[in-house]
Amino acid sequence: MVMIGTIAFDQWIKAWVRGNLNQGQSWRGGPWHGVFEITLTYNKGIAFGMMQGAGLIMTPIAIIIAGVAIRTIYKNANETAWGSVALALLASGALGNLYDRVFMKHLGVTDMFLLRLSNITGGRLNDFPVFNVADSCISVAMVMLLISWSKQSADEKAEPSLAQEPGLEDSSL
Repeated sequence: MVMIGTIAFDQWIKAWVRGNLNQGQSWRGGPWHGVFEITLTYNKGIAFGMMQGAGLIMTPIAIIIAGVAIRTIYKNANETAWGSVALALLASGALGNLYDRVFMKHLGVTDMFLLRLSNITGGRLNDFPVFNVADSCISVAMVMLLISWSKQSADEKAEPSLAQEPGLEDSSL
């Protein structure tokens, strides 16, 4: 449900922005003018605008990422709700941008959220690259997975091994 909902929201907001703004135009009624704006841009590259014109190479990678994430959710009975949500977000982000790359290839991936760090920091930082809901899903998923893997690793280290458990000492000595 998380995956379907975030894909639908991602595609809805992209369609709304494309229908109401011209490329480079910001929405006057945006969330926080000068700090967090909705501005229509297109990205024919990969994350953060890198490798412009090479976005289509991400098609098989996005399919693999989404497929592995979905398969893991359904095949791993031990997956926590936290892990399942993270994997659903990862798959939805990959599929949301994949849709744009395949069906909007003349435009590229639609991006719209602009965080103007230069205005917040008095010019000490550059503005954050324009991003979309799918990008946010991928970023949040990665943070969630890193937290989950860190916790899992810490839990495994905290579990005593059989040799250290009381009553399991070698009595043959």
